[in-house]
Amino acid sequence: MATVTSSSGNSEVVTVRRTESRDVPAIISLFSSVTEDVFGRMDVTYLLELSNLALTLCNEKNEVMAHTAFLDYPNWNITDQAEWEPFLHENYPNNKCTPLNTLFVHLFVAKEGYAAGCSQEIVRKAFILLPDLQFILLFIPAEKRLGFSHSELDLGDVFERIVPAPLSHVERRFTLLACPRHHWHPQLYVRQARLEDYDDLMLIWTPQSETLKETYGEYLLVDLIEREGEENQAAVCEVGGTAVGFMSLCSDVNISLLQECFDLGPFHGLCKPHPEDILEVPRKPSVQGDEDESNQTSQQPEPVSSQNLEHVPGADAAVQKDGAVTVSQTEPLVDSQGSAAPLLETGEEGDLHPVNGGASNVFSIRLFCIDEQYKSRSLDFLQYAFNVFPDRDLCVILVPHHVPEFPLIRSFVRAVPSCPSRLGRELYVFHRAGLLTSFNVRKAATSDLEGVKRLIENLSLNENMWNDSKLFTETRTDPDGMPLQAFVAEVLDQVVGVAVTRDEMDTEYIRSHYNIEDFINFNDHQQEEHGHLFHFVLNPVFHHYAKYFLKEILRLGHKSSLYYPIYPEYVESKFQHPCAHSLTSALHYMAPVRPRRQIVYPLQELGVSAPSEQVSKDQLKYSLNLINRKLVLEPKVCINSRIVVVGASDVGISFLETLIFWPRLKFNNLTLISIHGLPGKDPLISKYRRFLINSHCFNDEDYAQMSLCAWVNVVVGKMTSINRSAKYVVVSKEKVPYDYLVLCTGQSYQALAPMGEYISEVTSQWPQRYTEKVPSNLFTLNDAQDCFEAALWLEEHRLIRSTENIIVYGNTIDTYTTVEGLLSLGIEGSRIHLVWAPPGSASPCLLEATLEQAVCEALEGARVVVHPNSILAQWGHGDNGLLTWAAFTTASTLLHLQCSAFFSFAYRTLDYDIFKAVTDACLVFDGRVVIDTEFHTNDASIRAAGPLTKFSRRYYRDELTHSNFNSKEIGFELAVSMLSLFDSKLQPSSEPPEGSDRLIPIYRRCKVQGGVLPGGYNYLHISKPGIPVPLDVELDPYDRGTEIVTGEASQGNYFRIHFSRYNMVDSITCFSKEPFPVSNYICLYGQHERLLNDLYYRWGAGQLTDLYSYFREPWSLAIYHDRFIDLQKELHQMLMSEEVPGQLPRLKAGRPSLREPVLRYLRHHRAQLPMYAPTDPYRVLPPAAGSQGLKLDKDGHSGSSRSPTPAQEPS
Repeated sequence: MATVTSSSGNSEVVTVRRTESRDVPAIISLFSSVTEDVFGRMDVTYLLELSNLALTLCNEKNEVMAHTAFLDYPNWNITDQAEWEPFLHENYPNNKCTPLNTLFVHLFVAKEGYAAGCSQEIVRKAFILLPDLQFILLFIPAEKRLGFSHSELDLGDVFERIVPAPLSHVERRFTLLACPRHHWHPQLYVRQARLEDYDDLMLIWTPQSETLKETYGEYLLVDLIEREGEENQAAVCEVGGTAVGFMSLCSDVNISLLQECFDLGPFHGLCKPHPEDILEVPRKPSVQGDEDESNQTSQQPEPVSSQNLEHVPGADAAVQKDGAVTVSQTEPLVDSQGSAAPLLETGEEGDLHPVNGGASNVFSIRLFCIDEQYKSRSLDFLQYAFNVFPDRDLCVILVPHHVPEFPLIRSFVRAVPSCPSRLGRELYVFHRAGLLTSFNVRKAATSDLEGVKRLIENLSLNENMWNDSKLFTETRTDPDGMPLQAFVAEVLDQVVGVAVTRDEMDTEYIRSHYNIEDFINFNDHQQEEHGHLFHFVLNPVFHHYAKYFLKEILRLGHKSSLYYPIYPEYVESKFQHPCAHSLTSALHYMAPVRPRRQIVYPLQELGVSAPSEQVSKDQLKYSLNLINRKLVLEPKVCINSRIVVVGASDVGISFLETLIFWPRLKFNNLTLISIHGLPGKDPLISKYRRFLINSHCFNDEDYAQMSLCAWVNVVVGKMTSINRSAKYVVVSKEKVPYDYLVLCTGQSYQALAPMGEYISEVTSQWPQRYTEKVPSNLFTLNDAQDCFEAALWLEEHRLIRSTENIIVYGNTIDTYTTVEGLLSLGIEGSRIHLVWAPPGSASPCLLEATLEQAVCEALEGARVVVHPNSILAQWGHGDNGLLTWAAFTTASTLLHLQCSAFFSFAYRTLDYDIFKAVTDACLVFDGRVVIDTEFHTNDASIRAAGPLTKFSRRYYRDELTHSNFNSKEIGFELAVSMLSLFDSKLQPSSEPPEGSDRLIPIYRRCKVQGGVLPGGYNYLHISKPGIPVPLDVELDPYDRGTEIVTGEASQGNYFRIHFSRYNMVDSITCFSKEPFPVSNYICLYGQHERLLNDLYYRWGAGQLTDLYSYFREPWSLAIYHDRFIDLQKELHQMLMSEEVPGQLPRLKAGRPSLREPVLRYLRHHRAQLPMYAPTDPYRVLPPAAGSQGLKLDKDGHSGSSRSPTPAQEPS
C-alpha cells in the first residue's frame, strides 16, 4: 500500500494490481479531454488484449484511481513493431534500450488531480514486477501538435525528455519521454558482510526467523558473518547505508549427494570437465517408469561444462560455444527410460551412473534473506557471489518442497529429481553466464544454420528441428505450403536458442473445441495473429530468459498468441506424431487449455444447416497449450509440494485434471501411482472397456486432450505400505516420498474364495477373499487393461473357437456386459454359463423389470445358460494350476460345471494390499477409510475420496458414501479443497454457518451408467445422486412426478424420462439397438420440461412417439452446448432481480431484458449453432407445432420468455 496526494492536497491510500477485464468501464470513465490527444483513439478492451503488462491503481474502496497499459513496441504506430530497436537507435543514439529491458506506455489515465502521484506508484510497481525492466518509454505528440505544453499533463517528475539525433525528423511529430529504473527501484549495492551490519540484519531476520529455519536449518546470524574465509563468504545488500538483505555462501558442496538425488547431466554433474569423464551410460528400465511418458518433454540433455564455454572479456561470465541443451520443467520424477545417478560404481540396485572426475565447479547459497520491499532485486547478489568464487561457474540452492517459490530462484533452473531421492528438497541451479544481459532475439538467417546444428546436435528430436530449420531458410514454407518463421536467440553472436513457428490455420476448430476464450477475447484477434509453435530450444544457462524469447517471437512474428499441441504417442502421422513437435522448458510458461464438451450433431437431419466442417470435423485429439501477450510476463506460482495420488480411478483423474488446468498455479511434483499406469494410452486396449459398465466420466478423447503424461509423473505398481512419520509410500519395494497423499483407489473386484462346503444359504462368512495364488484363468476385471489381458489370454489359449465352458459369476451389471463382450469375441453362447450370485447390498443390475426381461430373452436367444442364485462351494485345479471345474449350491440343487475360464464379479471391496497399508498406518478404518466432509483422514497429510471411503459416524449417514455421487464431481471438489492450501484467492471470504461442518456436502451432478448388454442393446441410465431406489419406490404415488416412455424394450427403442414433482428431469433410461449420443442426453439432466420445447404439452397432445428422434431435432442443440449453463445463470439472475418479496416474479410480455441475452448467446455461438434463425429482430422465428415458442413482433420484442425456436430452413 502507498499514499498518493492530489494537487489539491487530498490523500488516498492505494494499491496496485494487474488490470482485469471488469475494470474497463471504470478505466473509460477516467478519460479526460486530453487523453485522445496524447494517446490517440483507444479501444481499451482491445488494448488490454495486446498489453504485456496492464496495471490498475485502486483506493481502499476498490475504486479505480488510475490505469496504465504497457506494450513491447512504441505507441502511435511510429514504426513497425518488429523494427523499433533500429528505429530508436537511429533517431535517439547512445540509448541503452533493448527489447529485453524496455516497455512502452500506450495509455495512462488517472483520476483528476491524482495523475502525478498515481504515475509514480504505477511505474514503481512495474519495475518491481519486472526485474529485467530498465526503461519505460512514452511517445507523445509534439507540443505544437497538442496545442498545449507537456507540463500540463501532470506526470510529475516520472518521465524525462530524450533528445533526438540532430537530423532526426521524429521530433517534429513526437517527443520521446523516458523513465529509467534507477530513479524508482534501483539495483542494490552488494558488499561483504560486516559485524556492524548485525543490528540492521536482525530487523529482517527476526520476523522471518521461523521461515528461515524451515528453509535453511538452524543458523546463528553472527556465526555466519564471523565464519567468513576461503570456503565461506557472507554478503549484504544496502540501501542508503542500511543493510536490507543477507546471503551466506559456501564452496564446500556435497556433490556426490546431489548427484545421487538429482539428474545433473545438463550441468556436467556440477564438476569441471575431465578427460576421464563418462557421461553416457546404459540405462535400465525403471520399475516405476511409465512407458507412455511424452518424449516431447523428456529429451536426453547434453552437459553444460566450462570446456564448452568461451570466456567473455570484461563480463566475468561465460556462454556456451558448441552445444546446448533444453531442460524440461515437466520431466518426470521417475524417468521412463531409467534412473540417472552420479556414480561410476554400481549402486544397490545395480544401476550404472555417469562419472565426473573433475574438480568441483559449484558453490551454494547456504542462507538468504532480504527485506520484503526489495525481494524483486534478489538477483543483484549473484554478480557479487560469482566474483568471490571466480573459479566456480555454477551456483546452487536447496529449498524444501513446501516453501513457496521466491523471486531469487525464479531465475534458476530447477534440477530434475531422481527417484528415490533421499534428500527431500528441490535443487535450483544458476550458471555464471546467466548474468549476461545481451540476450537478443531475431529472425533466423541461413548463416545461423551451423550454430543451430551445434545447439541441437545432442537432442533426441534434433533431426526434426534441423529439417524444419532448413525448410525455413530454403523455402520459407512447410511441406503443406504454409509459411514458416524461424527465430534465433543469441548472446555475444552465439546461437543459444532456436524456435520455429507457422500460422495457425485451425483457429475455428480451436475456438470450438477448447476454452481458449478463458485467456483471450477471440474476436479481438485477426486470423494471421494466431501462431503455431513447432520447436523451441534454449540453452539452460539462459532458461530464465525463456519468457522473453517467447515475447520476442510474438513481437517479431506479429502474433498475439502461440499454440502448442501435444499429441498422444499412438498418433503416427508425420505432422501429428509427438516427434513433429519438440518443446521443453517453454511448456513451463504456457497455459494448458481445458477442452470443451462437444455437441453430437445429427448431421443427416441438419443437412445444410449443419455446422461447418471446421467445427464438426472429427480429427485426432490433442492437448492444447497457449501463450499470448497478456500471459508472457505474468508469473505462475510454482508449487513444489509433492502430491502423490494413489489410483487412476475417475476420482483420481478428475483430481489431477483440476490441478493441471488451474490458472495461476503450476504443480511441479504431481505423481500418480497406478497398477497399469495412465488410462487411455492405447486405443487398442480401450476398446475392450466394453466388458465393463461405463461411468462416462472420461474417454480416450478426454485423456488425449488432458495429456497427463506431460504434467504428471507416473509410478507403475501397487502401494503396499504407508510410512506416515517419514512421509513415504512403498511401491514395488521402492519408496515414493510425499507431502500430501491422496487415496483414490476405489473398490475393485476380488477373487472370491469358495465356501468349502455345500450350503444353500448366505452366511456372515460369505463372501471372503481368496488368499491363495490366483489361477491364471480366474479373471477379476477392473479396468480396460484387465479386460484386454483376459481377451488376449482367451485368444492365446484358443478358447474363442473351442467347445469348453466359460463361467461368468456375479451379481452386478458387469456380468451382463462381460457376457456381451465374450459373445462379441465370437464365443458361442451355449458355452457361456451365467451364474448369479446371491444379491448383495448393491442395487439391482437393472432397475426396470422390462429391461431385465428383454436382456433375459436376448440371453436365451444367444443360448447362454443362466443359473439362478448360487453360492460358490468348491472348485478344482488341473495339473497346470488352472481351474477346471466349479461347484455351486442353490436352494434346491447342486450345480457342477466344467470350465476353462472363470470371470468373478461377486465380491467387490477394497484391495487387500491397500487395506493392509491403510490399517498398518493406523488410518481410521470402519469397513472403508473414514473421512470428514473435507476429505481428511485422521492424518492431516493424507486425504481420501471415492468408493474406498465412508463418512465418519458423527454425521449419522452411514448409508451415504462417495459411491452414491458422481466421481468426476468428487475429484473436482477434492482438488478445490486442497487448492486452498496453495492459492490464497480461494480462501473463503466469510466464515461458514455454524454447524455446517456437521453436514454432508451436497453434490449435484448426475450418476451415469452405460454399456452394451446382451442382445447388442445400448444401455444408458442417468440418475440423481444419492442412494439408488427401485423403480416401484421411485414412482411412489405421493411423490410420483411424471414419467414419459416411448418405445418398447423388446423392440430396442425404449426411452424413459422421469421428471420430479418440480418438473425437472431427474432420471433418463435408454435401451436401444442403435447407438445414441450419450453426452447430449447427460445435458438433459436437471432441465425443466418447459425448456425441452414444452415436453408435457407435446406428450399430452399425442405428438411424441419417439424421444430419440425428438431429442435429435434442431431445437434441442442449444441445450447441449457447453455454454448453455451460462445463459441459464444470466437469465436466472435477471428473473431474481425482478422478483418482488412475497410474490412470484413477473415479467411483462416482450420484455427485451430476457430476449437480448438469448439472442446474444445465439449470435456469439453462431459457429456451433448455425441451425437457429439469424438473430435479426425483424425476422420472425417460427415456433414448433403446438408451442408458443419465441415469437418476435414487428418491434423486435419477444412475446414469451421461453427458449428460442430454431429455424427449420437453412439460414
